[in-house]
This record gives sequence, structure tokens and C-alpha cells, in this order.
Amino acid sequence: MQRTGKKAINQTKTEYLGRCLICLLVLAGFWPISTYGQEPGFDGLSMSLGSLARLSHAKTRSISPENFTGEKGKAGMATEGTGAGAARELGQGWKISPSVRIEAGQTFVLADIQSPGAIQHIWMTPTGNNRFNILRIYWDGEKQPSVECPAGDFFACGLGCVKVTSLTVCVNPGSGFNCYWLMPFRKGCKITMTNIDEKPMVLYYQIDYVLTNVPQDLAYFHAQFRRVNPLPYKDVYTILDGVQGQGHYVGTYMTWGSNSPGWWGEGEIKFYMDGDKEFPTICGTGTEDYFCGSYCFHKPGTEEYQEFNTPYAGMPQVIPDKKQPKFSLYRWHIREPIRFEKDLRVTIQALGWQSEGRYLPLQDDLSSVAFWYQAEPHASFPKLPDRNSLKIE
Repeated sequence: MQRTGKKAINQTKTEYLGRCLICLLVLAGFWPISTYGQEPGFDGLSMSLGSLARLSHAKTRSISPENFTGEKGKAGMATEGTGAGAARELGQGWKISPSVRIEAGQTFVLADIQSPGAIQHIWMTPTGNNRFNILRIYWDGEKQPSVECPAGDFFACGLGCVKVTSLTVCVNPGSGFNCYWLMPFRKGCKITMTNIDEKPMVLYYQIDYVLTNVPQDLAYFHAQFRRVNPLPYKDVYTILDGVQGQGHYVGTYMTWGSNSPGWWGEGEIKFYMDGDKEFPTICGTGTEDYFCGSYCFHKPGTEEYQEFNTPYAGMPQVIPDKKQPKFSLYRWHIREPIRFEKDLRVTIQALGWQSEGRYLPLQDDLSSVAFWYQAEPHASFPKLPDRNSLKIE
């Protein structure tokens, strides 16, 4: 009996230790793993009012003409720059280099970060024609950009600077472009601005970012510009095509130049995903419906267009013109991103009305920026239109 009792005790101890080991392994699976020398805890990325009070070991940095590298303790040290003349009686530390001058045809590197982290905010105020200021962003040393589009269109101002008030893009008086898209990277990030105009531009800018661990399930931010003018008869306009891999679509910005008299917004937007062929998985009911308006965007009781700005959708600019009225529209899929596993294609119809209650295919001037996140690598973008093809008359 004694031997039997000892055997039972030993077996109980073994089972107890085994359970403890299992618990430790389970806990280890949920414990944040420290990499790149950062202590475990909140990574500082998913910012909201709910997370604002959380402490983090993420490192806040900012790049501007007063600190081109974003290095700690290296800002405001310039002795040369666009403000040197104004500060000639004050000297170093007094706004010597607030901006940069980018010559015609020149590409200027705004940021070149060589650590894991994420862009959290970009502010800039470029001069000149913003269709001729080309913004490009590269992740983790890639050769082809993941973001390529005119600066104005990227900030929902393809028809010229106008007030925009939304969650991801704000354009403030007089020409303050701001974006709050979260843009994570694991090895590094390069941001450039190319001036394709025939005259120089002046650029004030600030890129606020964080150095931190990036979770495996965070995808890379992408933005692609397209334009067709005019759209061929009975063709559909392609907003995005050729996307391969897993990701989610998060936004559309469009400029719409109506080349026909009357209403232009009956066309349906369609999302073809994961092998869809002739027919899509998602089909909208009309252009104004997709941009979260209704009944021709008219002011109540009138036939006048009503400009509007909301957190998720808006038509911030209407340019009346008898020959070609123009419209600026945005829609952000923040609450309802469109998720895909293998591939994605997005199209929209240009459709109006003709006599006897019949639809009329339109041949309008359309341009767009598609915004999405996906795992890298991404497919090559179509060639950006040249300067003459970008210009809006």
C-alpha cells in the first residue's frame, strides 16, 4: 500500500508539472515578442481615443526641412536654407530651413527611413500645379512605388485646393494638405516628390512617424492614379486592376468632368474579387449612391448641387461650367473595407439620361486614385500619364 501511495503521489506531481508547462506555453504564445531592441507592450500603432492613454516604447520621429533624417536631437540645426535671408540677424535655430525648392524635372527625396515603423501623418503645402507634383512612396527597399499619384489627387484636391474635412484627409486654409492613413513598413520607407512642371516649386512638409515593431498581420498601404479623357463610348472606367494577393480596398477619390449636358451619375461601381469574371461580387446602384449621396447631390427643393464633407464621404468641390462642369468626390471604406484573398478589379460606369427615360452612356473626363492595403509584393502599376495628359483645362 505504501508503494502504491508513493506512486500515486509521484503521478500527481507529474500531472501538475505538465499542466504548469502547458499554461506557460499558452501564455508565451500571447506574450509580445520583443524585436529590434524594443521592450514588449503596446506598439503605438492602432491609435484612437480608446488607445490614446496607453504607454508605449515606440519612438516618435518627424522629418521636415529642419531635420531631413528625423534623427533624435538633430532638428533646427540648419545654417543654410530657404529662410536664411529672413533669419540673417537671428542665426542658427531661427527657422533657417523651413522649406525646399524643387527645380523643374527634379526628384527630391522627402524621407529615407531605415528602421521598422509606420507613417502616421503627412502635412505639406506644395506650390504650383498640384497635378504636376508627383508623390511616390516605396516600402522596404522595393524598386517600384506602392504609392504613385499627383499630390493634389492624393489629398482629394485634383481640381485645385479646396477645403476637405474627413477622417483620413484634411485640407485646411490656405493650402494645408494632411493625410492620416496608417502606413506601416518593416525595413524602411522612401518618399519622393517629382516636379514635372517647367518651373520650380517650393515645398513645405512634415512627415510624422513612429519607430516600432510591426505586427505580421499589418499590410502595406498603396495608392494608384488613373485618368481617361474622354471615356470611349460604352466603355467602363477602370479605377483599379491587376491587384494580386491578399488585402482590402479602403478608398476612392475621383474627379469627374461631365462632357454631356444634364445628369452624369447613374453609373454603377463594381468590385470583382477572387476570380470573378463577367459579373462582380459587389455592384453599386449609382455613382452618387457610392459616394454616399442621393438624387443628384441636389440641395433640397432645388436643382443646384450641394457640396459636402463628412468623415467617410464627400463632394468637396463643384465647378459649374456650361461646357464641362467638374466634380471632386471621395469615399473612404474605413468601417467597411472591401476584403479580397487573391485578386481585385474595380470599375465604374459613366451613365446619364436621354429621351424617353433611357440611359445614356457618357464620354466623360474621369480620373481617380484607388487606395488599398495588401501584402507585398504588388503588381506593377500602369504608366503614369504624361504632363499633357494630366493637365485639367
